Amino acid sequence: MHGGLFSAPDVTLDQIEAVDRDRQPPDEGIMCDALWADPQEPMGRGPSKRGVGLAFGPDVTKDFLDRNGLQMIVRSHEVKDNGYEVVHNGQLVTIFSAPNYCDQMGNKGAFIRFNSECVPEYTTFDAVPHPAIRPMAYASGFSNMFGGGGGFGM
Repeated sequence: MHGGLFSAPDVTLDQIEAVDRDRQPPDEGIMCDALWADPQEPMGRGPSKRGVGLAFGPDVTKDFLDRNGLQMIVRSHEVKDNGYEVVHNGQLVTIFSAPNYCDQMGNKGAFIRFNSECVPEYTTFDAVPHPAIRPMAYASGFSNMFGGGGGFGM
């Protein structure tokens, strides 16, 4: 998921699957929490440092996993210095794949693979220098990338 777990204590995978995603995210409820919630060290639920969603502790993670027959939650919503962070007794991992986020954070990027025994394996990487083109130059269309001919390789 993108963010984290829920303000309601009994959310199931079926309820998450039933959420209408073809809309603007609301300021509360399952979709809001799934997008914006973050883990915290203390048990229970608490206010979010973001002002939207909530913070949830290791007990909330364990309860959700047990109720839904899962072993781990993988989320992606926060910059992590090493590109990833494992918390809540190994049951929750944050993977952040954008190294040097916004060209100023200095963080590594990471990705996760699960081996044949479903054990997570983490790979980290550093940012590379930007090419010597103006930012977003590629966004003006494909024709500029291919000599202005309007088609690929023309």
